[in-house]
Formats: sequence, structure tokens, C-alpha cells
Amino acid sequence: MKTPEDEEFERIERTQKRLNTEMKFLSEELRNATLEEVAQEFDKLKNFGDTSQSFARFVRDMKR
Repeated sequence: MKTPEDEEFERIERTQKRLNTEMKFLSEELRNATLEEVAQEFDKLKNFGDTSQSFARFVRDMKR
């Protein structure tokens, strides 16, 4: 039989797992947005031609 204390610990554990999942998702979104911003800057480097485009592709491929 579970005590109120056991139930509270389980509730806290469920909440922590949910928050960890949400934080991971937000972290990946931020990472991908940052990588896209870097890739866009490489796209702007027209003087470097294929090299800058290759770097932009490389950075975009780092997204998760």
C-alpha cells in the first residue's frame, strides 16, 4: 500500500521526466535554429562560391 509520501515522490518523478523531455526538445530546437543561422551566413558569402555553399550544407547536416 502506498503512502501519501510515496505518491508525492512518484508525482515529482513523473513531473521531472516530463520537464527533462521538454528541455531536451527545446534544446534541440535552439541548436537547430542556431545552426540554420550560421548556414545562412555562409550562404551570404558569394565571393567564396562552392566553398561557402559546402560549408552551409555541412552546417545544415549537423541539425538533429
